[in-house]
Amino acid sequence: MTAAPAPAAEGAAPTLAPEAVPFLPRGVRLHFDTVRGAWVLLAPERALRLDTVGHAILSRIDGERSLGAIARDLAATFNAPFDQILADSAGYLSALLDRRVLELRP
Repeated sequence: MTAAPAPAAEGAAPTLAPEAVPFLPRGVRLHFDTVRGAWVLLAPERALRLDTVGHAILSRIDGERSLGAIARDLAATFNAPFDQILADSAGYLSALLDRRVLELRP
């Protein structure tokens, strides 16, 4: 099992636009692994163990909401600055896009 990507470094510019709509492609899903007692992102032939931040982001992805809407929800839930949440979420999701376990709606 491999570790999930780390959030973007502080001060890094978001690599995804706030209007981008992320979704989990066919064959990729969130799953609670009872053996390890942790959330994982299951994809064909791999599993990424999620920390609480990764789970918080990915659990809000429904293929309908934009990155900006997800970041606003996270900022309100955790009483955190929207700009920082947006930058961190964009960096995290960009890493998942690179790993081909996340896609964007056209």
